[in-house]
Amino acid sequence: MTTAFKEEKITSQRVFRRLLGYAVPHKKWLAYAFIMLILGTGADVLGPILMKIFIDDYLAPRRFDPLPLTALAVSFVLLYVVSVVLRYYSTILFQKVALKIVQQMRIDVFGKVQHLALRFFDRTPGGSLVSRITNDTEAIKDLFVNVLSTFLQSIVFMVGIFIGMFVLDVKIAAFCFLITPLIIAQMAVYRHFSAKVYRTTRQKLSQLNAKLNECLQGMNIIQAMRQEKRLRREFGTINQEHYLAERGAIRLNSLLLRQAVYSVYLLALIIVLAIFGVRSIGGVIEIGTLYAFVNYLDRFFEPINSMMVQLTRFQQAIVSAERVFGLLDEDDMAPQKIGHDHPEIREGLIEFHDVSFSYDGKTDVLKHISFVARPGETVALVGHTGSGKSSIVNLLMRFYPVERGRITIDGVPLERFDDKELRKKIGLVLQDPFLFVGDIKSNIRLNNEEISDEEVRRAAEFVQADAFIQKLPKQYDEPIGERGATLSSGERQLLSFARTMALQPKILVLDEATASVDTETEEAIQQALKKMRKGRTTIAIAHRLSTIRDADQILVLHKGEIVERGTHEELIVKKGLYHKMYTLQQGESDALREGEEESAPAGR
Repeated sequence: MTTAFKEEKITSQRVFRRLLGYAVPHKKWLAYAFIMLILGTGADVLGPILMKIFIDDYLAPRRFDPLPLTALAVSFVLLYVVSVVLRYYSTILFQKVALKIVQQMRIDVFGKVQHLALRFFDRTPGGSLVSRITNDTEAIKDLFVNVLSTFLQSIVFMVGIFIGMFVLDVKIAAFCFLITPLIIAQMAVYRHFSAKVYRTTRQKLSQLNAKLNECLQGMNIIQAMRQEKRLRREFGTINQEHYLAERGAIRLNSLLLRQAVYSVYLLALIIVLAIFGVRSIGGVIEIGTLYAFVNYLDRFFEPINSMMVQLTRFQQAIVSAERVFGLLDEDDMAPQKIGHDHPEIREGLIEFHDVSFSYDGKTDVLKHISFVARPGETVALVGHTGSGKSSIVNLLMRFYPVERGRITIDGVPLERFDDKELRKKIGLVLQDPFLFVGDIKSNIRLNNEEISDEEVRRAAEFVQADAFIQKLPKQYDEPIGERGATLSSGERQLLSFARTMALQPKILVLDEATASVDTETEEAIQQALKKMRKGRTTIAIAHRLSTIRDADQILVLHKGEIVERGTHEELIVKKGLYHKMYTLQQGESDALREGEEESAPAGR
């Protein structure tokens, strides 16, 4: 046995043991199902023995006593009925437990994903995660619902058949028992080769899902940039690789499953018939015993065929379970609270003390960032793309851990706050607002029962979202599709504003909150923002510099460093980077206004 095969076997055994660990809470129902299975199998196995008695004791000697024959017939029918009923209920119980196990596993996986660090999602394609949570858990469901129940029933049935064989004839049963190593060897060979094949098919299926997810998310860009042919070609390449892997699995199954098992069955049948043939030379053989043995052989290889077919699903499930457990064992978790105290955010004083940060551990995207945002002040972050603006917000929201330097709120280190306190007291409005499937009201409340319908309405009125909501057919009960596709970008942004204000946060974080809003809507929002910022510490990432002219402090970032700081007037006087950016934007705005005037109808 090679080292690689040993490691693969050990890994599979660990995964299988871990899967069985999910069955422990249901051991009582599994015990009931197992007892019914044994009793049902016992009743089934007794059938050929009754037939043997009928043939050898009554049919061959031509004894047709009505009472014993009636008793045999009734016993045969009763055994059949008992076997069917018990095996039916045992199957129902096994599958009921299996569905509960998979239900719990899906909850565990989904719950785990909810608490993983954002940097995990930065490096993991969304489609790959979807594949693990759906396709892989579905394969595990097959393991519990079909495979394990089939294996258990088949093994119990095979043991019962061997017992029946030994009752009939010990020597012939012992010869038949010698074929079991061949069957076990077939299973081992199949598992060895199929593990590699199914691991490849699962990987390719995951890549297909990832590519599909990417295309669906960016369909507008694909069509606008005429990328259909390229993406079709890339998708076709992955699909071809998946096809080749699946074809390899089919070839393997065709060779090592039914054909190989049938060969062993023929060998066993030849052995039994040869033994009875040799015995017939020296004396008389019992036809009933021969019938029972042939019947048992047929029945013995039925569960073997079932097991070999289910072995395909078993191997797929083990590979899938490796991927699911890999996700469950992921240790890159979202930053957690440190300490046992429960500080509260009362004032909203934010301080960054010499903070440096890197996403990959190699290149710093923030370098020695230090600033103070006092309660009620607005601190604006400006700079070119990639200058580190969003990284500052990500650290403040504790989406990523602070590895070098220190961030405090009201003098308390950021890591000492509970998640609930941070999420409640820090309101976040993103450039691209995310809306959930539901209705207007549920998207503002976000399942927070502490927020009443009246508070939802007041929050919407505060940010001037109530005006468009009242025009909707069902107003606050108006259904919202996936990501709010039926609403305009401005309406989605207004709802995200209302969602934030419903919590009445102490700190407001605006990540280019007006970037996707039209000019007319922006003017209305700016009025709302002024009210929102009163009495709150505000950190605002600004793309349009005209929107932060009244900020108490403007931090200009360049390549992860603060290169300028001050008010709008102070920075304009310095004639540095901010002045260049502002002048450039003003020039673009003037040119845009001139173009609009030239295209306006005459006499307007």
